[in-house]
Amino acid sequence: MGVHFRWEVIRDYWPLILQGTLVTIEVTVIAVLAGTLLGLILGLMRLGRGWWWRWPALAYITFFRGTPLFVQILLLHFAVIPQFNGGRALDAQISGTIALLLNSAAYVAEIFRAGIQSIDRGQMEAARSLGLRMGQAMRYVILPQAFRRMLPPLGNEAIALLKDSSLLAVIAGGEIATQMNLMFGRILSPWEPFLTLAFVYLVLTLVLQQVVAYLERRYGQG
Repeated sequence: MGVHFRWEVIRDYWPLILQGTLVTIEVTVIAVLAGTLLGLILGLMRLGRGWWWRWPALAYITFFRGTPLFVQILLLHFAVIPQFNGGRALDAQISGTIALLLNSAAYVAEIFRAGIQSIDRGQMEAARSLGLRMGQAMRYVILPQAFRRMLPPLGNEAIALLKDSSLLAVIAGGEIATQMNLMFGRILSPWEPFLTLAFVYLVLTLVLQQVVAYLERRYGQG
């Protein structure tokens, strides 16, 4: 049995493909931005002097890095959120986005921690000797230098998160994988929906790789 790809099916289902692609982009952008912010906070907590900062951050990072994202999505959507929402689940796209950003934050936290620790301690001591407070020294001296070193792993995490967004299909999160599953259920042919799904993710990944490469060239210089 040969491959029988029908272009007219793509034409008929183009609105569904476009809608799923836009949702995928939206979910990824929100998860990357919010996950980076939360990851920065967790990374700073990991570097805190008191155990009351380090241990909660370490527990969070250990859980989200040590369990599958697939399981986290199911647990959050069907158990955790209903527990705090009167027994009702949120919209699947919202639950999925929250799960993605929480998972990403755990990995970003370790990127920030490693990046900050890679800066020589003398930088902080010099900044403090000039009269800067700890927060000012971190903001104006340490983080700008560390950010240049963190750009490549942060870019890789964003690309991984984009591809991981396909897991939202397990709760019908509205992204492109969900839409292509719907398309498959209607036409009962795997070639058109799943080749289209692969092509969309390939294009989005290549575009994001170019964005990351530009940021590395632009901001990764000493």
